[in-house]
Amino acid sequence: MIAQVEITGVGAYTVDEPTKKYIKKKIGSLERLAPRHARKSMHAEVKVAEVNRDKGNKYEVEVNISVPDKELTAKDSTLNVLAAVDIVEAKLAVQLRKYKQETVPHVGRRKLLARFKRSYAREQ
Repeated sequence: MIAQVEITGVGAYTVDEPTKKYIKKKIGSLERLAPRHARKSMHAEVKVAEVNRDKGNKYEVEVNISVPDKELTAKDSTLNVLAAVDIVEAKLAVQLRKYKQETVPHVGRRKLLARFKRSYAREQ
């Protein structure tokens, strides 16, 4: 779990306790997708706002996650706060996977026996 998750309501909107718990659970679980070196210094800022639009009220959720050398941001607005959190979590998961792929060196990680198995399979 990401230890530092700051949840704030923007404007007149205040976030209730069950919603805070849900946000901490969803956004906090993104830590497992981050590389090990980034887990200690990760922190997230969540901003929830109620926006009046033409076709009804919507909730806008914006999440910023700070990792070493990068700032990951995702934003979405839907009719339901919890649905917006789910969509933002999926967007951040993709960004974290990409960040991990860029930062972690993957050279020389393959086992020696696996190389022989692949080359043997190609010969037959």
